[in-house]
Amino acid sequence: MNKKHFILSSIILLTTTLITSCSGKHLSTNLDEENFDRYFSAAKVKIYQQESDMQSRFHYIGAVEGQDCQVKPHHAAPDEVNARTQARRNAFQQQANGVIFTGCTLLSSQQLAQIKESNDAQQCHAIVICYARAFAVETSTEN
Repeated sequence: MNKKHFILSSIILLTTTLITSCSGKHLSTNLDEENFDRYFSAAKVKIYQQESDMQSRFHYIGAVEGQDCQVKPHHAAPDEVNARTQARRNAFQQQANGVIFTGCTLLSSQQLAQIKESNDAQQCHAIVICYARAFAVETSTEN
């Protein structure tokens, strides 16, 4: 009975220690509202094929671009979808809510090596760059 009492006391003491050691601490995560806003900002920028597709008033804000870099030859190839998403995020940062893509280009390691002054040439094995025109398109506010 003495051994059983000792084990039970040890379990209670250990459980109490674990519970009280965590009581003064708060749960910390990397979930940040700013990160959510930045991550989902591309979804707030609509892609148009041409200016005539914009059904309301709009004005041109400026040119934007997005990139996707393949850092090492054995990494995934650069992706046009990622580059277009980055361009939409950049457009959102300029208060745009619409873009018209004008083109994307893939630069290989050989082409990047020829561009000696480019930081991308030093950092990327290959890169996709997408270009777009950013617009502020009037949206209807129906109740």
